[in-house]
Amino acid sequence: MKNFQAEKAVVRAHHEALFKAGPDSVADALSERTAPDWHWRGMHPFHEQSGAEAVAAAFWGPFLTAMTRVQHRPDIFMAGENHIDGNQSVWVTSMGHFMGLFDRPFLGIRPTGKIVMLRYAEFNRVEDGRITETALFVDIPHLMMQAGQNPFPPQTGAHLVQPGPATHEGLMYGAQDPATGQESLRAINTMLTVRFDDDTDTPYPEKLARTWHDDMIWWGPAGIGASYTIPGYMRQHATPFGEALTEGYQFNGHLCRLAEGNFGGFFGWPNLTLTNSGGFMGMTASPHPADMRVVDIYRVEDGKLAENWIFIDILHYLNMQGLDILGRMESLCHTNDT
Repeated sequence: MKNFQAEKAVVRAHHEALFKAGPDSVADALSERTAPDWHWRGMHPFHEQSGAEAVAAAFWGPFLTAMTRVQHRPDIFMAGENHIDGNQSVWVTSMGHFMGLFDRPFLGIRPTGKIVMLRYAEFNRVEDGRITETALFVDIPHLMMQAGQNPFPPQTGAHLVQPGPATHEGLMYGAQDPATGQESLRAINTMLTVRFDDDTDTPYPEKLARTWHDDMIWWGPAGIGASYTIPGYMRQHATPFGEALTEGYQFNGHLCRLAEGNFGGFFGWPNLTLTNSGGFMGMTASPHPADMRVVDIYRVEDGKLAENWIFIDILHYLNMQGLDILGRMESLCHTNDT
């Protein structure tokens, strides 16, 4: 049975080199363990890049220029075979925060000179000792809020620098019991089956209770926020989301879904395509469908889902509807400079 230790070692070494690098050397650090045609996916405005030089120019160079003394602070580290491609590929997943001093502007967001914690989730496909494919989701709106430049109306859930798992067992650097990972994947797949079934007669809270603990914690992205318990989740996310985004709802599937130990997760590109019927995050109704790129990371306990960390490329979703949040930030930054 595969234990994924070789793939984990590649990604750990990749992270170690990356976070020792500066903006001028980061391209070299990225190239050490990535394939020449490395396919990298990032959230808006970074999108898809190919190769270490392009990734460094698009994201890591500007980020390491803006943020000094950056620390990598993971809360979850796991690996597994990709359920979506029939277990043909191995992916290594990490989630936590990049912490640094926000000393220079980034994406038009004005610096604070203080600590900021940028939430991230990263999926790396490892083949023959090289990273060939990556999806890096970072919560840019959360960074804006920490810098006092909130671009959204009041969110329905709580705004927090989100902690890691309540059990503190998410850093799975060593080999794990395969049977536990299989049970975690089963719980996630069952939740998805229940979520997208055709049963419209059962109230949604009752459907949730089939696969979620009633004291579930939903660690939602900035702009939506975190919710606690099934009633809290219904009130602070599921109901507002469902009321505004039911038109043209289309599930597009996932590119990667895996589990190890008591944890698992997935991402899509995009997961969902839907139309805003009005009100979601302060937006007026839109006639145009827009895409949601989403990451879900789960902690499983006793066969049910207990915690869920969510990343949504909200900036991309809003941009597809004509609202350029980052353009507005950039304009404000220049206005204040004059």
